[in-house]
Amino acid sequence: MALVNGNFAKLKESYLFSDIAARVKAFTEAHPDKKLIKMGIGDVTLPLAPSVVEAMTKAVQEMGHKETFRGYGPEQGYEFLHEAIAKYYARHGVELETKEIFVSDGAKSDCGNITDLFDDSNVILVPDPVYPVYVDTNVMRDRKILYMNGTPENDFLPMPDPAVKADIIYLCSPNNPTGAAYNKEQLKAWVDYALKNDAIILYDAAYEAFITNPEMPRSIYTIPGAKDCAIEFCSFSKTAGFTGTRCGYTVVPLQLTRKSPEGNEMSLNKMWLRRQTTKFNGVNYIVQRGAEAAMSPVGEKECGDMLAYYRENARMMMETFDKKGYKYYGGVYSPYVWVKCPNGMGSWEYFDHLLNDLAIVGTPGAGFGTMGEGYLRLSAFGTHEGTKEAMERIEKDNI
Repeated sequence: MALVNGNFAKLKESYLFSDIAARVKAFTEAHPDKKLIKMGIGDVTLPLAPSVVEAMTKAVQEMGHKETFRGYGPEQGYEFLHEAIAKYYARHGVELETKEIFVSDGAKSDCGNITDLFDDSNVILVPDPVYPVYVDTNVMRDRKILYMNGTPENDFLPMPDPAVKADIIYLCSPNNPTGAAYNKEQLKAWVDYALKNDAIILYDAAYEAFITNPEMPRSIYTIPGAKDCAIEFCSFSKTAGFTGTRCGYTVVPLQLTRKSPEGNEMSLNKMWLRRQTTKFNGVNYIVQRGAEAAMSPVGEKECGDMLAYYRENARMMMETFDKKGYKYYGGVYSPYVWVKCPNGMGSWEYFDHLLNDLAIVGTPGAGFGTMGEGYLRLSAFGTHEGTKEAMERIEKDNI
């Protein structure tokens, strides 16, 4: 008899976005004449940068000729994209070898698949509020999970507790959903903790391009010692608008090693290469040429203009909440504004108020963990016009 993985039964049903969709559907059916402004989803709205489109168009044409046609590519990505990513990191103060870079179809996939490298006896430490992938992929393996609470007292940036011993630590900065970002001193504390405990940090840097302050780290590898204890995930989804195009990458330092249960010293870089060549067929050539263009100085400038557009949306949101006297987090180095629900309202209560009374859709913070109750996430990935109108409605709101 074939048996299934019973750990799937331990997963909490993901009601968040299905509940949101059902409530939005009911509202639109009841009020077809009202203009609904959606600020809940973390999807981009601007088109791809001109240099990216040009590169992908050229790549499509290459695929139409026998002399330049390409079939299977390397599972870890083409060398031309490795080199472009390494140069991008170098412009921001981090030196990488191309063999440390692995191209994938997105940070979400790699954040889930990286669990293949680790024994199930590891103790996992995740923040709360949390990106659900960190939790669910470890529940599927029946690993012990500990939570570190993000609170107003720590600005939703939990720090190491010497009394807590963990083997695998998930960090996301700038954070989804709270938008909070660690500074260098805070990240150094985490690196020091990992080195002391022989732990591994899984560092999600999907939103690093939203950081404009040179004093704020865009990569964990700006911290001394991080290459001995950290794996970094990044994505073109937010950096270059590739949410529908799909491309990301993971950095696994060559020097990063840990022991197996049998006591063997193993290279995580070699393990990830073996995992990817076994279970992944690579990202298509056309998309990788587009990603290469996005990493070029010209592409970075064009993508930077798009990010500035979204930052302006976040600025409008923060300005409105300042006028209303609402407490919020994020927005400065992130496309998300994590706002405290007014008048003691719960996450779903405030969500329903915005939807039914103001025709605005957000994301209830309770969907990201127990510490998210009483908060709402709003996304800056909309249009200027839609964001401006939504903020005008909130400013006039009588609560």
